[in-house]
Amino acid sequence: MFRRLAVLALLTLLAACQSNNVVQDFDASRDFAAYRSWVWQEPALQYRPDDPRIKSDLTEQRIRQAIAGQLDQRGLRPAQAGTAGDLKIKAYLIVEDRQQQITTNYGGAWGGYWGGYWGGPMYNETRSVDYKVATIQVDMFDGRDGKLVWRGSAEQIMNSYPPSPEERGTAIQNTVMKLMANYPPK
Repeated sequence: MFRRLAVLALLTLLAACQSNNVVQDFDASRDFAAYRSWVWQEPALQYRPDDPRIKSDLTEQRIRQAIAGQLDQRGLRPAQAGTAGDLKIKAYLIVEDRQQQITTNYGGAWGGYWGGYWGGPMYNETRSVDYKVATIQVDMFDGRDGKLVWRGSAEQIMNSYPPSPEERGTAIQNTVMKLMANYPPK
């Protein structure tokens, strides 16, 4: 019974951590309405760590499509071939191992307003939970001066590793959508 409660508490905690940690920063002196077109700054996607288990043409294709779709929804179009875009886009996929300490308390005493307490002895159990977090970061550089004008990043806990192609595609789409939610900045 205690183990079931501990597992339930752990699953609840990890589910609470599911939300994406979204961070955005931008150059407030820029006129984002003036940006109309974009190009990829090569390499368009960099991996951290440069691990062949993470790095794949399929992952890069999914990330590029997700970013291009979000840019399109915001009125930014790919620049014509051979022309410089108003923005240069670069993305990163960062996968980290993280660890969290979970403490579960068992036992203890109960009582009522009429007095008296009863119950067993109290003890707690602490264990470490290892998990992977994937972060997608998108940087936008001004096409004329090359300076960073906008950066967004969002984290996603990887529930299963390695994820299935469907899980990977859905996670990438959702993460990019959340990190681009406040572009252009107001």
